[in-house]
Amino acid sequence: MTDIRKVVLAYSGGLDTSIILRWLEEQYQCEVVTFTADLGQGEEVEPARAKAQQFGVKEIFIEDLREEFVRDYVYPMFRCNTIYEGEYLLGTSIARPLIAKRLIEIAKQTGADAISHGATGKGNDQVRFELGAYALNPDIKIIAPWREWELSSRETLMAYAEQHSIPVEQKRKGKSPYSMDANLLHISYEGGPLEDPWTEPEEDMWKWTVSPEQAPDKPEYIELGFERGDAVTLDGEKLSPATMLKTLNQRAGQNGIGRLDIVENRYVGMKSRGCYETPGGSILLKAHRALESITLDRELAHLKDDLMPRYAKLIYNGYWWSPERQAIQTLIDETQKTVTGEVRLKLYKGNITVTGRKSTSNSLFSEEIATFEDDQGAYDQKDAEGFIKLNALRLRIQAQAKK
Repeated sequence: MTDIRKVVLAYSGGLDTSIILRWLEEQYQCEVVTFTADLGQGEEVEPARAKAQQFGVKEIFIEDLREEFVRDYVYPMFRCNTIYEGEYLLGTSIARPLIAKRLIEIAKQTGADAISHGATGKGNDQVRFELGAYALNPDIKIIAPWREWELSSRETLMAYAEQHSIPVEQKRKGKSPYSMDANLLHISYEGGPLEDPWTEPEEDMWKWTVSPEQAPDKPEYIELGFERGDAVTLDGEKLSPATMLKTLNQRAGQNGIGRLDIVENRYVGMKSRGCYETPGGSILLKAHRALESITLDRELAHLKDDLMPRYAKLIYNGYWWSPERQAIQTLIDETQKTVTGEVRLKLYKGNITVTGRKSTSNSLFSEEIATFEDDQGAYDQKDAEGFIKLNALRLRIQAQAKK
């Protein structure tokens, strides 16, 4: 890739990407454009501008993508009640396609030949960034420094920083030993003590949630209103997607909701232990499924359940922009036309309990039919006998043959 003149770098302003910035200039003799995304990670992104300016970067992009992130990525994913391997709510996975999209768009806007990222050669993010980028621009060139350079440890990184006069923030006493990634949907923790799957996380690791033991002794009730599968109101107040998720994070976090400790199967082949806090997302999924229980036909709901693990794997593995994910999304969105109504939930010491669900116009629940009292002829119980015999026919034939 000797013809590269300009590169768009996904830039956080931290040690790794600051070194990558200088390394790109040195190794490829190219101009670097920086892109920093605010996805609700809870940290200021503007300091990245000053750091990029210190390096002489002329084109600096710092963008607030919080609303787009929740509206166009988190909400569509949650319409499918998406969970990877039965537990993980895909907080990191779902952020990558948006970052990849903006990298490609900025590359086109600035006339860049390539994009670059700071994902390592061991993880999933390199796959997610690059599959997304190639899907959106099949001719784009991608530079992944962790797969090219010989800077394989923190010591070599620090030595490179010193050699090239790259300012490095000294590690503060008490700073978290974990590798962390945060956005509006979740915060993740990996590495450090967590590399031993038998080691329990220390309490002071968690940033967004109190421990269930320390949560209030009095339960908190909330009501979520949905339109076509998306949460739009909280306790009667209309909220934008990003504001909804931020508010639910706060309400759930103070009740000890959303902690997760798992060992997951990475796409690149290894197992990885990670801890996650997804307080608001946990509420959204619980409430959404509760509303679907009264607004979706049985077979339609079961079809969604059949598709969900495959849909989750597509997102986890980086195939958000694939034709199969988009086709499944079309089907999922079609099912959500009737998922409008309200759900009442109780938050208490790490638990979410659905205490009510209703849909004025789309409910398929009939109290007249389901009642244990006199149904006034709405359901003829004698019909069940023929239903059972027909469904038992193949079982009886098989049992007879075994005789």
